[in-house]
Amino acid sequence: MAKHLFKLLFILIFSILLISCGGEKVMKTAPSFEPYQFDANQYVPKVDNFMVILDTSSSMADKYGQTEKAKIAKEFLTAMNQTLPELNYNGALMTFGRDGALIDKSAMLVYGPTKYTTSGFESALNATKGPGGDSSLPLAKAFAAAGEDLKSAQGPIAVILVSDGEQMDQAPVTAAEALKSQFGDRLCIDTVLVGDNPGGKMTLEQIAKAGGCGTSTTADQLASSANMAGFVESLFLAKPAPKPVPMAVAPKPLDSDKDGVPDNLDQCPNTPLGATVDARGCWTYAGKVLFDINSYKIKPEAYPMLNEAVLIMKKNPDLKVEVDGHTDSTGTAAYNMTLSEKRAEAVKKYFVDQGIDPSRLAAKGFGITKPAASNKTKAGRTQNRRVELTPVQ
Repeated sequence: MAKHLFKLLFILIFSILLISCGGEKVMKTAPSFEPYQFDANQYVPKVDNFMVILDTSSSMADKYGQTEKAKIAKEFLTAMNQTLPELNYNGALMTFGRDGALIDKSAMLVYGPTKYTTSGFESALNATKGPGGDSSLPLAKAFAAAGEDLKSAQGPIAVILVSDGEQMDQAPVTAAEALKSQFGDRLCIDTVLVGDNPGGKMTLEQIAKAGGCGTSTTADQLASSANMAGFVESLFLAKPAPKPVPMAVAPKPLDSDKDGVPDNLDQCPNTPLGATVDARGCWTYAGKVLFDINSYKIKPEAYPMLNEAVLIMKKNPDLKVEVDGHTDSTGTAAYNMTLSEKRAEAVKKYFVDQGIDPSRLAAKGFGITKPAASNKTKAGRTQNRRVELTPVQ
């Protein structure tokens, strides 16, 4: 009897251990990406057309960390697709690299151009093949093919390249320059690096620079829902123009800087032409770029504001901007003065990389001397770790 009871007790303990292990395995499952939900009623399209160019060449079969780069690229585009609201723009998806020996199949249009839908783009993305084939020549052919596929497109165009940038020469950069020349200011090229290859990073930065108005970022930087939302908003979305307020019949008030705010109410005269202003008539994008503690690295959520400032400076060639760096009160005054200067220089470099003449930019550091909020609270210190942009006429 005792032997029988011992067997029953052993079976019971073993079963409990199995259940516990199963429960622990469930707890370790990574959470899925939760896309930010834009209110489509609050936005209008910033572009009329977009084309994603996806690298499916053989180097994308290599792993970055523990994951194949091709899978990372697809997961990035899936997250972008889930975040992007369905507005009135046309979308397209092209792949390059597969069947590199067959010239006519090294760059293939797999979706569009057609009215964008989340489900349509997802189906095309899931059906893409790869990895396989070369990179450099197929990417150059993809840019050339994009020019043909988009030649009848009207309005602004966004081209998004997702690639590891490996095994490439200057042919894709030259092809990107030709595509930019074909469409002029209507087209911007943004690049998203998969992995961390330095040569690939440099190539993708050159391609973005060839587009004249796009940015170069990484899939790592856009992994969170917040950063992805900032990326989507900066490329695809704009706020609708405010509805005009009915006014009584009276002489039209003077608005010297043409920002929509009459001179008698304008607290910021001489606003740059085309700049977005608030009720005071002040350039809302001459605001703050916030930084992490002890850091002068620009965060992705600042890109929409900085890109808007770049466009305004390009529309106003005589405009100069003062780039002022600040810190919170953590650390010594000397350390913070140096840190504030590095923050200002980082933002200045971003503008220069986007094609702004450095002579139009003055970078200054103020350390802890000009707090925007109290340094006694965490929220106040967050607001003080900043760079402010001030237009100078």
